[in-house]
Amino acid sequence: MATPFDAPAENPGEWENQSRLYEAYNELHGLAQEFETPFDAPAVLVVGHQTDGKSALVEALMGFQFNHVGGGTKTRRPITLHMKFNPECDSPLCHLISDSDSCVPEEKSLREVQEYIEAENMRLEHETCQFSSKEIIIQVEYKYCPNLTIIDTPGLVAPAPGPKSRALQAQSRAVESLVRAKMQHKEFIILCLEDCNDWSNATTRRVVMQIDPELSRTVVVSTKLDTKIPQFACASDVEVFLSPPASVLDGFMLGDSPFFTSVPSGRVGLGHESVYRSNDEFKQAISLREMEDVASLEEKLGRSLSKQERSRIGVSSLKLFLEELLMKRYMDSVPLIIPLLEKEHRATTRKLNDINQELSTLDEVKLKEKGRAFHDLFLTKLSLLLKGTVVAPPDKFGETLQDERVNGGALISIDGSQFPHKLIPNAGMRLYGGAQYHRAMAEFRFVVGGIKCPPITREEIVNACGVEDIHDGTNYSRTACVIAVAKARDTFEPFLQQLGSRLIHILKRLLPISVYLLQKEGEFLSGHEVFLRRVSSAFNNFAESTERSCHEKCMEDLISTTRYVTWSLHNKNRAGLRQFLDSFGGAEPGNGGTDLSTSVQNTETRLADLLDSTLWNRRLAPSSERIVYALVQQIFHGIREYFLASTELKFNCFFLMPVVDKLPALLREDLESAFEDDLDNVFDITNLRHSLGQRKREAEIEMKRIQRLRDKFRKIHEQLSLHQVQPGP
Repeated sequence: MATPFDAPAENPGEWENQSRLYEAYNELHGLAQEFETPFDAPAVLVVGHQTDGKSALVEALMGFQFNHVGGGTKTRRPITLHMKFNPECDSPLCHLISDSDSCVPEEKSLREVQEYIEAENMRLEHETCQFSSKEIIIQVEYKYCPNLTIIDTPGLVAPAPGPKSRALQAQSRAVESLVRAKMQHKEFIILCLEDCNDWSNATTRRVVMQIDPELSRTVVVSTKLDTKIPQFACASDVEVFLSPPASVLDGFMLGDSPFFTSVPSGRVGLGHESVYRSNDEFKQAISLREMEDVASLEEKLGRSLSKQERSRIGVSSLKLFLEELLMKRYMDSVPLIIPLLEKEHRATTRKLNDINQELSTLDEVKLKEKGRAFHDLFLTKLSLLLKGTVVAPPDKFGETLQDERVNGGALISIDGSQFPHKLIPNAGMRLYGGAQYHRAMAEFRFVVGGIKCPPITREEIVNACGVEDIHDGTNYSRTACVIAVAKARDTFEPFLQQLGSRLIHILKRLLPISVYLLQKEGEFLSGHEVFLRRVSSAFNNFAESTERSCHEKCMEDLISTTRYVTWSLHNKNRAGLRQFLDSFGGAEPGNGGTDLSTSVQNTETRLADLLDSTLWNRRLAPSSERIVYALVQQIFHGIREYFLASTELKFNCFFLMPVVDKLPALLREDLESAFEDDLDNVFDITNLRHSLGQRKREAEIEMKRIQRLRDKFRKIHEQLSLHQVQPGP
């Protein structure tokens, strides 16, 4: 692949141009990492399991040994290696990009860089989140380095199942989540390492193909080739391994087929355990290993490797392929990077102007004006959400009924049962605001309105009979009242607490949604966290105190209804009760031939029998039990209907309406009181001025770096145009 930046040794000018291009992209990558800008430079992302030879391959690509990843699962931050070919560097020259100040890379020895990485791993190991996606960035110049940016990720782990491996399983999930997030960057070329001699065993590809299903930006590498060749029994096995069928391995991968590499074992050093005395010896060993692998493969195959097959064997082939691929990506991206940098420059300019504007408004009068304006805007959004709106996205802020039950509490009967949520209207819809409040009330009506009187035992009836203070007969109407009000109180009181918790949850959710709407429209008080926390606290306190007040009013009604039975209120169906008592008393259908005296006599007889079996008889006959049960049913249902109507009315009047007619005045009163007490404490002016000053300095640094990069890429683009290089699609 010929490019204007190919760097033959006899053309130092072209090599210098190529170096400038890599430096520009390396700086762009650092900018994206530090300031979280919305672009990334192309890079090679190395992904593999811990035993796949990932560290050894990265070292072989660099041309020198550098044990930067430690052992086992100790790597807890990705490591970005900006490798730059420099024929004048006989030893690796390393610079570490500081997390605190990326403008001035610090020159470090290999040992110092390694110590820094180990310290970072130790720090993260003792934190709650044991892995970080923020990259450790190292610049390396060396005579054997390719012009590549490689991001080495923590090794994937495949833990054993079972409770004994839970810690390792959690670690495995954390590592995979980090690696998957890095692979989401479309600019990255994924270097997928597999240590297997059977391509149907997709260990690392299983993870990679979840992000890149067709392997369209993935280079597959089979590592440890020297250990696999002896395992093949015949030439056909080698053929399948070198050229796996499309049914096993996707044919759309970068490079069309896998690469195969071996890295010789042994470390560089002067100790007796060292195998190589210098990095030059290590580099020669890599080349020798490559030649031996080719010879072993040809011996197994009984033929010479084709040019295409030979181009996939060895670290040098992989390095050349990655260099050319990355160079093409770099040049193709140059025209696209410039408008992105222009856009980011405009955004940073606006950010800097906003910071300066905020700094100019940090006086008492303007801060009070901003606070009052925010108060009014917040209440406007709150009212809008209650009345109904579709401005806030339901997929982000809405809740299904099942979500609402989990987050705000379910309506559960005394027997522990729940009403099937699918039977409630709009149960599957993601609602918020007034619509969610209405659905919660509808569920309350469904649940409470369908409650039947709990079962009554004979023991409960006998215990409720007791002894009257003036006669020893049994007052079954009193017995029924005692049982009914006790059952009703136990049944309905929990629903008050549950409904209150549910509606508080719905009301409190309006706060973050209102904040979102204000942010969306550019009306949010960014940077004034102390003031916003005060508004949030006042709103939540209001919601809780209003619910408590409403709950007390509802409890008063429930207590009064279950303390004294008023028959006109509790007995809603006296016609039904009379019909039951008539049938109980043995009334017969009317007969036109019966005279009046006979009818009166029959009625008196039935009445005497009824009184004899109830009021004058303490033995609980089936007939007495049926009368008590009928009375309890009537009283319980009367209480239920009154409780349902009363509770809904009171929550509407004394919980929902105060948000409309009382909250504005209370919030304004709290705000003005705070302004009078200590304005600095409300807005935290001192810290805010310091914070804005820090943000201004950071924005100015970002602005300068963007301007510098923009100028660099413009010059590079001019040079590309001069050489008439046509960028790819």
